[in-house]
Amino acid sequence: MSEKNSPRKVDKIVAVKGMNDILPPQSAAWETLESLVRNLMRRFAFENIRTPIVEPTALFVRGLGEVTDIVEKEMYSFEDRLNGEALTLRPENTAGVVRAAVEHSLLYGGPKRLYYMGPMFRHERPQRGRYRQFHQIGAEALGFGGPEVDAEVILMAHMMWQELGLSDIELQINSLGQPEERQLHRNALIAHFELHEAVLDEEAKRRLHLNPLRLLDSKNPAMQGVIEAAPKLIDLLGLESKAHLDAVTRLLECHGVPYRINPRLVRGMDYYNLTVFEFVTTKLGSQGTVCAGGRYDYLIEQIGGKAAPAVGWAMGVERVLELLQESGRDLSLPALDVYAIILSAEYMATVMPVLALLRQAGLSVQMQASNPEGMPSLKSQFKRADGSGARFAFVFGPDEQASRQVTIKSLRNSEVPQVTISLSDVAKWASQHTTKV
Repeated sequence: MSEKNSPRKVDKIVAVKGMNDILPPQSAAWETLESLVRNLMRRFAFENIRTPIVEPTALFVRGLGEVTDIVEKEMYSFEDRLNGEALTLRPENTAGVVRAAVEHSLLYGGPKRLYYMGPMFRHERPQRGRYRQFHQIGAEALGFGGPEVDAEVILMAHMMWQELGLSDIELQINSLGQPEERQLHRNALIAHFELHEAVLDEEAKRRLHLNPLRLLDSKNPAMQGVIEAAPKLIDLLGLESKAHLDAVTRLLECHGVPYRINPRLVRGMDYYNLTVFEFVTTKLGSQGTVCAGGRYDYLIEQIGGKAAPAVGWAMGVERVLELLQESGRDLSLPALDVYAIILSAEYMATVMPVLALLRQAGLSVQMQASNPEGMPSLKSQFKRADGSGARFAFVFGPDEQASRQVTIKSLRNSEVPQVTISLSDVAKWASQHTTKV
């Protein structure tokens, strides 16, 4: 073949940096975690909500706050070229859930307990446990104002760690008080940092009068002493705010849930008030927060709805899965039950109804498929069956085809004898083997 007529090499297209494929067998751990969470949410009477990945940019600017890292630096925002609308890939989902609740009048019939699962997007530097497309599971209790619901959502997350077998997770809790208390704190912070303006970096100086609370998040080593000496909001709380925090912590203590008051815990969104909390681990390096949330009593009104209280949390799926891996917890799916070894494609009319019957009985079944040369050899198929992890091989050979039977061989227990049974007895066999052994 001449060089002129040789096929042109096509460049390989790869995934966007920081946005990862989730492939088998790792995806099995995702399925197992999601299944556990669905079960947990049902027990706490939370219902599933699914919102769009793309939302109006104004939703996050208004809801999260203009002077936040997410809005200023991390959002994937773009203009719809067809109508000029400003849109954003959701960087978090509390604002989206609230938008949906307002738009569809979900609270008209009373408070709602909602949960979600799905991808979020932030343009950050990819690192361990922190990706540009990441996944969150979240719980939002809308329309509830009492401290008992703050405690309930925290207890739900705590129960999740117990059921996952994770023990090295610390609950940190704080109160951000109410707007008037935050204003007092804001003024005190500005006065404090103005006295130490010489040690502030340019970012801190820019934010000082716009959102001084964000200065407390700074990781600049030169500023840590000044930050540590800054006024604490918890010292400025009024009686009602203190009583709310005390009620939450008392309920946690009643359930034997350990916690630590962290007066520097502020969270990264502007919509929080009163209770805020984080579940933190030391096993994931700098990305130690695995679940975080709090109360946001003013966000519903901010989004355009009738004022109503709310509280919730979001969990980082990738971080929890990494923590599970660190702890040695196996979340793989149960082993395959049956691998069907078929020596001729001509047997398919007999084989496939049998496999359908096994699947209807609840067993997992993988069928050997043909290739252009026909079916692989018996030896080759047995090798594949063993490699699949299946508990049993169902062998459909010429003798079995002639007598309408199937030979069943255990692949994991050599003490289980090989048997040949009539196809009419397969349903009975399946009913005896639906429980994993």
